[in-house]
Amino acid sequence: MAWDEGFHLLAAQLIEAGKSPYIDFCFPQTPLNAYWNAGWMRIFGDSWRAIHAIAALLTTAAILLAADFVFVRFPVPARRMAAALTAALVIGLNTLIVQFGTIAQAYALCLLLMVASFRITILAAERKEAWRAALAGFLAGAAAGSSLLTTPATPILLLWLVIYNRAGTRLGKSAAFLAGAVGSFLPVFWLFVEAPRQVFFNLIQYHLFYRSVGWEDAFQHDLELITSGVNSAQGLLLILLAAAGALFTFQSQQDRRWREELYLCGWLVLALGLDISSAHPTFEMYFVLVVPFVGILAAVGFYEAISRLDPGNRPFWPAFVLTVLLGVGLAQAVYQRRVDYTWRDLEEISAKVDQVTPPQALLLADEHVYFLTRRTPPSGEEFSDSHKVNLPAAVAASLHIVPRAELAKRVQAGIFSTVETCNDEDDERFQILGLPAVYAQKTVVHDCSIFWRPR
Repeated sequence: MAWDEGFHLLAAQLIEAGKSPYIDFCFPQTPLNAYWNAGWMRIFGDSWRAIHAIAALLTTAAILLAADFVFVRFPVPARRMAAALTAALVIGLNTLIVQFGTIAQAYALCLLLMVASFRITILAAERKEAWRAALAGFLAGAAAGSSLLTTPATPILLLWLVIYNRAGTRLGKSAAFLAGAVGSFLPVFWLFVEAPRQVFFNLIQYHLFYRSVGWEDAFQHDLELITSGVNSAQGLLLILLAAAGALFTFQSQQDRRWREELYLCGWLVLALGLDISSAHPTFEMYFVLVVPFVGILAAVGFYEAISRLDPGNRPFWPAFVLTVLLGVGLAQAVYQRRVDYTWRDLEEISAKVDQVTPPQALLLADEHVYFLTRRTPPSGEEFSDSHKVNLPAAVAASLHIVPRAELAKRVQAGIFSTVETCNDEDDERFQILGLPAVYAQKTVVHDCSIFWRPR
């Protein structure tokens, strides 16, 4: 599991129950992934397992689309299958893909939408009809509608289409692409019409002014994270291979069309990487969004280098060696995360919360616990990180935000029958709430504290 999954799953659960993001609860994300998960919950029930399975399928489809691109376009027929297999392995065995492309957050859906838009944009440049450009724009816009981190992909794809269009009119395809992108954002526009103040705060103001509140060392954190790739054997290998692929692409004098398509990969990596690096604070998992395009360049770099070192027709042995190296890196990363929280841990925590909390009593808990216990959170508790936002009472209430000071007053007044928190007892937020003095009973399950029975 990833910790922010609880927030995303709870949002989907609330949507499935008939509530709207922004209007009924704070949700500083674009909403399409939450609606996507809510749709699957309606079919399979509100289980994190079903959402994980669907995310894994989406990520697998994105990997296959990227590998198929290499297979179809690679200019050396004898090495096409090996190069495509390498692309699939470089992407599929990537630590970030395995850890974050298989969870309830928007990464899996964004990966598939971006790679599909990439493939269709290339097709749109070769055909006269404008509908492919419209579809490419729709998919790119839908990715941004699932996560703002993918926003740079839309103008990059449009710019490439305009520059390298080979059939039909540039103006007509540009208009079709933009129409598709705007069409994918209609749900966001609809919500904006209903609640412009709330939508503007969640999608713009929160990220500009409140996202880094409480992060005193956010810049140091960002710098250390951005440079951490060279400390990982797998990350360093991927960076070096992708750099080699970009270098060979720029130097190549053959197959102009293939070279131009690899330019698009490079542009996407650069634009997405810069945007993710500028998020403040940024996090390791955000970089999962560049992995398919880095993987394509890495596969090209790998086989270009092999063709110079070993001109013989033995393309699969290098792929086998690379697979071993990538597998070792993945195994190491998984082993290092063996002590992290799992959904089974949270199910045990939630079971204890259910045991000590009467059915209709007020509960203050992490988003995962609300989701697993299927208890509706009180207004303002749907997004726990919003407590750091300090706004005038009337404005906060309209945005479904409870500032931390107000939350502490409610806790100390004993209005919550049970409080669950996975914050350490030395954490500032834990201390502000003053929980031990308010509740007569306490237990600890998997390092999470559960308080009940107000004094």
